[in-house]
Amino acid sequence: VQLQASGGGLVQAGGSLRLSCRGSGRAFSSYTMGWFRQAPGEERVLVARIGSNGGNFLYADSVKGRFTISRDNAKNTVYLQMNSLKPEDTAVYYCAGQWAGQSTFGYWGQGTLVTVSS
Repeated sequence: VQLQASGGGLVQAGGSLRLSCRGSGRAFSSYTMGWFRQAPGEERVLVARIGSNGGNFLYADSVKGRFTISRDNAKNTVYLQMNSLKPEDTAVYYCAGQWAGQSTFGYWGQGTLVTVSS
């Protein structure tokens, strides 16, 4: 699957953004999808994950209650709604796909930069 992320930008603290990631290729609905982020000088970390059937959610503690991951398999798209943004949410955000039976995310989109100003 090929993944294309979009929706990043500059926002003030307390604001909201919605990231989108559109997939093309085989069987998007069979993939577990995730959003990761990488801040300058830090490792890439998982922010949120959603199972292929739209359930089985997982969120990083730092974003619980503020971010929501969702997917529309009819549109081959996964979303990350980010509310109450904080300066520490500033990072490059990546979407990724994990094929059924794999233990890691093997398919990655290009990053989209989110900058939260204080």
